[in-house]
Amino acid sequence: MQRQALITGASRGIGRATAVKLAAAGHRVLLNYRTRDDLAMEVAERIKEQGGQAELLPFDVAEYKQAATVVKQYIKTHGAIDIVVNNAGITKDQLFGAMKYEDWDRVIRVALDGFYSVTKPCIHGMLKQNWGRIVNVASMAALFGNAGQVNYSAAKAGLIGATRALSRELCKRGILVNAVAPGFIDTDILAALKVPHEDLEKLIPMGRLGLPAEVAKVIAFLVSEDTSYLTGQVIGVNGGML
Repeated sequence: MQRQALITGASRGIGRATAVKLAAAGHRVLLNYRTRDDLAMEVAERIKEQGGQAELLPFDVAEYKQAATVVKQYIKTHGAIDIVVNNAGITKDQLFGAMKYEDWDRVIRVALDGFYSVTKPCIHGMLKQNWGRIVNVASMAALFGNAGQVNYSAAKAGLIGATRALSRELCKRGILVNAVAPGFIDTDILAALKVPHEDLEKLIPMGRLGLPAEVAKVIAFLVSEDTSYLTGQVIGVNGGML
């Protein structure tokens, strides 16, 4: 059955891979992004070349009025959004003692305000049809913490708390809420750490970085019909790091 799936931060990395995967599963995907029109258009073109359906939905998830307005208008015109993947996230790394408020605030707003701004407008349609899937992309940093990433770790940990609480509110209505917590995945965010891949690989029991497509496969499972009794969970995708 075709569903409408909104993926935030869909122009690159895990979001891009997820969009391609969900489109291949037969869903109509809505590609959210903030600035990179060129990258988002590349994703949409790839999906369409493979016979899928994609639509661009540009807005800043951290700006509530902008995000909520765009999502509500889309729903009014095209019907309920059945699947939400809250993938948008940024890093502004710095030791906490030297961290600027602006860098704390922006990271928190993208992850947590973005979750609120995008997910809340979609809930009504899910409740009306007694079906929905929400997947929040957290991070291993939320579970263990990373030096220099107090803001990012806090933001992603908050997202895990929101996942568990919202799952309790919605599960009796057929709406399942889960999270994935990726480890070291070969994306732009990992590149921003400026740590040699060889050093990171030594920390991973499987001895290699993860791929965005490997996270996307887990997300695709979590939004499928096969997850009828799975909610409120945080799935680690980290190559064996506990």
